[in-house]
Amino acid sequence: MTAPYILVVDDEPDIRELIRDILTDEGFEVNTAASGAEARASRQRRRPGLILLDIWMPDIDGITLLREWTAEEAEPPPVIMISGHATVESAMEATRLGAWDFLEKPLSLAKLLLTVRRALEAASLRHENQRLRRYGEPLEEPAGRGAIGESLREEARRAAAVEAPVLLTGEPGTGKRTLARYIHGQGHRAAGPFVEVSAATLGEAAIAETIFGRETEGGPRYGLLERAGGGTLFLAHVEELGAEAQTQLLAALETGRFRRVDGQGEQPLNVRIIAASQWTDGRLAGQGRLRRDLFDRLAGLPLHLPPLRDRLDDLPDIVAFFADHMASVEGLPFREFDVAALNRLRQHPWPGNLRELRNLVQRLAIAGGEGPATAAEVEAALGGQGNGTPARGIDFDQPLRAAREAFERAYLEYHLEQCGGRVGEVARIAGLERTHLYRKLRALGLQNPRRG
Repeated sequence: MTAPYILVVDDEPDIRELIRDILTDEGFEVNTAASGAEARASRQRRRPGLILLDIWMPDIDGITLLREWTAEEAEPPPVIMISGHATVESAMEATRLGAWDFLEKPLSLAKLLLTVRRALEAASLRHENQRLRRYGEPLEEPAGRGAIGESLREEARRAAAVEAPVLLTGEPGTGKRTLARYIHGQGHRAAGPFVEVSAATLGEAAIAETIFGRETEGGPRYGLLERAGGGTLFLAHVEELGAEAQTQLLAALETGRFRRVDGQGEQPLNVRIIAASQWTDGRLAGQGRLRRDLFDRLAGLPLHLPPLRDRLDDLPDIVAFFADHMASVEGLPFREFDVAALNRLRQHPWPGNLRELRNLVQRLAIAGGEGPATAAEVEAALGGQGNGTPARGIDFDQPLRAAREAFERAYLEYHLEQCGGRVGEVARIAGLERTHLYRKLRALGLQNPRRG
C-alpha cells in the first residue's frame, strides 16, 4: 500500500525539514511548502490525505487557507494547525473552520506523531460512519457454511491479500458491494476510505469529471480517484462507462497516473479499483461492453457471486446473519426462523437474491410476533407468490388513467428493484429511451435513489 500523503506548510525551513524527516521515517509520504502560495499550488497538483498548516506566514495566513479549503470541499482532509504564538481567537477560529487539532511550537515530536495518527484514524472512521448511516451494512465476512459460502470467503481473502484490481460479477442483489467492502476491510488499505460510484447513474459528460476530477480557475475539483486516495474505489456497473472514460481508466491502470479533466499535470494513482457488473465475463468482453484490454486489466482477479437460488445450503446461515444484523444494528426484535419457514424459503426462486431475502427478514422482524417466524408468515411476506413476482396489487375499480399510472409505477418499481436501480438496464427491458424513462420516473415520483 502507498503511504498516506501529508503536506507540511511552514515558512521556517528548520521546522519544515524536521517534520518531513520525522514523518518520512515513520513511513509517510511527505511534501513541503514554504508559503501559502506554494501550499495552494501543491494542493492543486495533488490532494493530500492530511495537512500540517502554520498559522503565520508572510504572504497568506493559515486561517485564510483553511477557510478556502473547507469551502472548496464538502469532506476536506484533516488539517492540523501549528503556530509559535497563536492567540485564543485564532485557535477558536481554526477550530470553528474544522481544524482537527492545534500544535504549539516548539513541537513535541511524540505529540506530533500521536496527533497525525489520530487525525488519519478519525478520517477513516468518519468515512466508515458515513457509510454505515447510508447503507447500514456490517463489515462481516460472507455468510454461509456451504461449499459456495466457504469458496467465497477463501476467494475474497486471496483478493484482499494483493493489490491487483478485482472484477466482481453476479446478478443484481448478490452482494457485490458488500463483498467489495469486505475485500477492502481485509486488505492493506483498510484504514483508507472506501468510495463507491455507479457508472449507471452518471451521464457520459459527468462521468470523467466524477472519477478523474477537473481543474478550474478557482482550483481543483477532486474526483473520486483522489477522494479515495490510500483506499479503494468501488466502480459498480462498470460496463456503463463510455469509450472515453474506459480509455482514461485503462491508461491510469497501466501507468499508475491519471490526468484531471482540463488538467496539465498528472496525479499518482493511489487507489485500488474493485469493479462490478451484473454481466458475465464472457458477455462483458465478448459483446463489446468493455474494451478487451480494460477487461483484462480489471479481471486480473475475477470473482463471480452466484445467485441465491444456487446456494441454498448457505440460506439458513444468511438468514441468521440478517436477523442478527436487524437486532444489533437496526434495533429490531431478533427473530429466528423455524424449520418449516426455512424450507419455504428454499422453495422460493429469489429473483432479487440477497437483497430480496434481507428485505423479507427485515419485514418479519418489524412485524414481530411470538416465537420463531413460521412458514405461514413467510408465505404472507412473499405475497403468496410462488414465482417470485412481488405482490403489487392494483385497484381495478379506479378510472383507467389512474389504473394505468398505478401499473406503470408497479412495473417500474419492480424492475428498478430487480436491476439494483440500474436505469439503463430498466430502459432496455422496458423498450424506452433512457431520457424518456427518467422523465417518466420523475412524473411517477420514482426518481432513482442511486442516481448521481
